[in-house]
Amino acid sequence: MGIQLPTSPLSWDHSFFQLGAPFFTELKPTPLPSPYWVGVNQALAKDLGWWQSEGADGPQNDPFNDVALQVLTGNAQLPGMQPLASVYSGHQFGVWAGQLGDGRAILLGATASNPNLGPQEVQLKGSGPTPYSRRADGRAVLRSSIREYLASEAMHALGVPTSRALCITGSDAPVWRETLETAAVVTRVAPSFLRFGHFEHFAARGDVASLHRLLRFAWSNYFPECASASGHETGQETEATTKTALATQQATGLLQAVTQRTARLMAHWQAIGFCHGVMNTDNMSLLGLTLDYGPFQFLDAFVPDHICNHTDSQGRYAYDQQPRVAHWNLYRLARALMPLIQDPESAQAALDVFEPEFMATYRRLMRAKLGWQQPQVEGTQEGLEIDQTLLQGLLDLLATEGTDYPLFWRRLSWAVVEHQTAHPPVDSPRLTELRDLFLDRPRFDAWWAQYQRLWSMAPPDGRAMLRTNPKFVLRNHLAEEAIQRAKNKDFSGVTELLHVLQTPFDEHPESESLADFPPEWAASIEISCSS
Repeated sequence: MGIQLPTSPLSWDHSFFQLGAPFFTELKPTPLPSPYWVGVNQALAKDLGWWQSEGADGPQNDPFNDVALQVLTGNAQLPGMQPLASVYSGHQFGVWAGQLGDGRAILLGATASNPNLGPQEVQLKGSGPTPYSRRADGRAVLRSSIREYLASEAMHALGVPTSRALCITGSDAPVWRETLETAAVVTRVAPSFLRFGHFEHFAARGDVASLHRLLRFAWSNYFPECASASGHETGQETEATTKTALATQQATGLLQAVTQRTARLMAHWQAIGFCHGVMNTDNMSLLGLTLDYGPFQFLDAFVPDHICNHTDSQGRYAYDQQPRVAHWNLYRLARALMPLIQDPESAQAALDVFEPEFMATYRRLMRAKLGWQQPQVEGTQEGLEIDQTLLQGLLDLLATEGTDYPLFWRRLSWAVVEHQTAHPPVDSPRLTELRDLFLDRPRFDAWWAQYQRLWSMAPPDGRAMLRTNPKFVLRNHLAEEAIQRAKNKDFSGVTELLHVLQTPFDEHPESESLADFPPEWAASIEISCSS
């Protein structure tokens, strides 16, 4: 079994290529010597129609494998590919950084091989230098590639909007970071890799024509909710006035749609305890996807001001700052769009949807973690009590004790299931396991009593909680253990982790240790922008 890339012409969509020279540089990836497979995402390969189900048992022995291996390492191209690196700019750590761009990523094109998915851009990360590498080598290392490969699939399984990873290929070619490491390439897949920074780039140059062209491209391809903007009535207006009004309408609609998608994404991050670590505007997806997995972390202990990025000395991108920073980044996008929007009040109105959208989504997600679906409690007194008292009291308790965030939610789910199915006494095993997470047992007991009091008015669904609160998340130490084994060409840890992370709500008793507390040494793991 393995990836099968057809040698016959594959259906490619090159819409981005049609934007023209100001938006990208056309170039081929730089080959790597003697590539080998590190990981293959069978689920995504099947979705793309690129999975060979017949033949040998492993990807190393598949007769179709060599073509895929060479293409997805950047050593060869298939007919119809038009590789390119796009240019963009951005704010990094709150400071204008000027021109950036795909410094180590090359877009092969968008495949339309599965019409149910729609066109999906295929991008090689770590495929060599581009004109936007800024004196860097354009490579990715095995360590960071494994982290992105696993994290993006974990997020997808949790229902969080994200880019995905098709595979990792490795090479023994040396790459220097803090130490000497080896090279790897991640094949990333997303409907689009457009970023806030694409608009910032042309706005900074005063290139309104390119801004307008990019707006039309994004609006028509990725934002069907903005379609009403095309219905502008001309009346007695001149053609120039009509075009200006339409651009204003489209730009405002786009800004509002991006704001809504970004707000929903931030709510997902906060609910699952995900820290991105480097929320620069060039890392913000225009489509509201989680993009560019570098110094990320899934929380172990619930510490609201946790800083996962060792490079972030000021804590700009701490966990509890993520919604605020996202809103700040949206203001930068709005400023880039102002030559098209023109009306500051319209731009502000579009941005103002952020907080209500974020709060509505966050409350819905957190209620679900507590066992209540939205229609069950929306607009009720019970729903208000859940939001204002029960949930806030719980978060305060978790923060005070630094409680393990994933374990709390999973144990809570089982405690609810046990109480609902067996009606056990107060000292039931599942509830005891849950109480053991806390030092201040009386405070937890008071919260539990309050939680149970609401059951008579709005019973939670314990089984639904088990499908909402994952047993497995990609903790830093799990990724680190898989990375250390992979350095010795043992990729079994990567394969095992991918399996449980793609089905994180299942029990997987054979992998029980992957759902346990982190070891003490996990606290010493440092991740930075090179991660």
